[in-house]
Amino acid sequence: MEFSNHPEPSNDVTKNLRKLSTRMVLFQQKAAQSIGLVVTDFKTADILNENGPLTAGELGNITGLSTGSVTALIDRLEHAGFVKRERDPNDRRRVMIIPVKEKLKNIKEHYTSLNDQMIKLCAQYTEKELSLIIGFIEKTIAIHEKEIRGTGKEETE
Repeated sequence: MEFSNHPEPSNDVTKNLRKLSTRMVLFQQKAAQSIGLVVTDFKTADILNENGPLTAGELGNITGLSTGSVTALIDRLEHAGFVKRERDPNDRRRVMIIPVKEKLKNIKEHYTSLNDQMIKLCAQYTEKELSLIIGFIEKTIAIHEKEIRGTGKEETE
């Protein structure tokens, strides 16, 4: 199904995705502030929790932040106790950014209620409907990742 064949539903989807995005940012901001972080640091800690240890360069690629911004971000997370720097045992020239699991539990706690409510919401849909929703979300994530890297526009034209 092409969106161009369904302009009204497409507009409704994109409008509601923007609204969802805004609500998600506000939720993240509130959660970050509650543990003394700014939202970028909070989400980067969450990325490390999701992916495990990464290099500063890998974090830069994921977040789209400049080298200097990533270094400052890692400094703040390290100072707050959310990450530590360790030499890569396989390549001593590389420094890995290691998430501190105990501190990341503080982040997970902020998602408990939201997670519970989302599980209840998902229970209202069939397995087939959920499969469709998951596919849509995965494709939406991929589009956002391309946009973060600055490669989305070229591929959509």
